[in-house]
Amino acid sequence: MSALLFGSISTIADTSELQRESFNEAFAAHDLDWRWETDEYREMLRGNGGADRIAGYAADRGQDVDAAAVHATKSELFQQKLGRGGLTARPGVLESLRSAKQAGGKVALVTTTSPENVVALVQGVDELSLSDFDLVVDSSVVSTSKPDPAAYAYALQTLGEDAAEAVAVEDNVGGVESATAAGVTCLAFPNTNTAGHDFGAARVVDRLDPADLPTGLQA
Repeated sequence: MSALLFGSISTIADTSELQRESFNEAFAAHDLDWRWETDEYREMLRGNGGADRIAGYAADRGQDVDAAAVHATKSELFQQKLGRGGLTARPGVLESLRSAKQAGGKVALVTTTSPENVVALVQGVDELSLSDFDLVVDSSVVSTSKPDPAAYAYALQTLGEDAAEAVAVEDNVGGVESATAAGVTCLAFPNTNTAGHDFGAARVVDRLDPADLPTGLQA
């Protein structure tokens, strides 16, 4: 048996710019005179964790900010954007997912975002449902964020899969580090705002192709 492990919601649909817009709208809602422009945000994405990103930014500016509250507002705004629907799956994602399932492999979403974000994503992408995944790992299951390998370790144990028989797809450096630390071969699939990052992955691709998956995941 083999497993295809999608490491974040932006490996399914590129939501990175929606995330940035939601951060900026949350800042305005909390009367913060902040605005994260594209280049600055791209640099921030070299690390993981939205609330930590807010806290670090506040500390650098010498401001006392309730990072958890700002992040909660950002998450609500982001989910509203996802809920409008019309999201398009990234190139080759649905084909690779179906190929893996048809070949008898297992498919999982292995993220440390909130379960609400996962549900909103799936509802926003046509031709996708939670039932397409054999397992969903989110922040309600694993509290330790990437690059810690805990999410992947949990997924492998729950699926009954060996790391050597799995392949992960990640769109950010911390995700690649998480998968690699768990012993899982990782394809880097950069999103709009992580393209150009130095991933250190087995391969960097601009689309998923079922033919590039391990034999056990090819229909």
